[in-house]
Amino acid sequence: VFPSLAQAQASVANEVYRELGLPPTFLFCPTEYCSSLCSPSPAKSCYLQTLGRELLPEIGIIWTGPKVVSQELSVALVEEVEHILQRRLLIWDNLFANDYDCRRVFLGPYTGRAPGLMARLCGLLLNPNCELQANFIPIHTLGSWFLSELQDCAHTDSTGTEAPAETGDSQNLQEGYNPQKALELALLDWVAEIKQQVLEAGR
Repeated sequence: VFPSLAQAQASVANEVYRELGLPPTFLFCPTEYCSSLCSPSPAKSCYLQTLGRELLPEIGIIWTGPKVVSQELSVALVEEVEHILQRRLLIWDNLFANDYDCRRVFLGPYTGRAPGLMARLCGLLLNPNCELQANFIPIHTLGSWFLSELQDCAHTDSTGTEAPAETGDSQNLQEGYNPQKALELALLDWVAEIKQQVLEAGR
């Protein structure tokens, strides 16, 4: 019925989206959802080009970055892919995911994401460790990064240039996101949380 996989997927996704009454959030995960899965590359992928043309513009597309688990995410790559797909991306971030190897647990800070990245996206989903308690630092530091990105957006004018800093700006805002400082803050809060749980358990 369809000349290509991309056209088939776009047709079905569009039909489901309309059938559901055009919901405000409707996400589509493509078969080629990172650069390493694109043939031969994102810019030359007929699959992505077809999705960009055929998929309704209100439908969000999920992307994981250069790889399934991306150590770094750059604004340049996001801009390249969003140009092909003709919409802003929703990043599905597997930085802390360990469902592919449950012998590993990731306890470091959220890092490797370019400053100004959030302003290019329509959203970001974090795929965490499978172990609930191991996600305190990943989620805490993600929150620190996100607040830093929001503050940067608030201090950038509509032309994309930095607006003058207002009196009373914090030192953290001036320095931007620092993964090591974010980790230290997360550890302090995690220790306090554990102490509180121990106290409550002893009552």
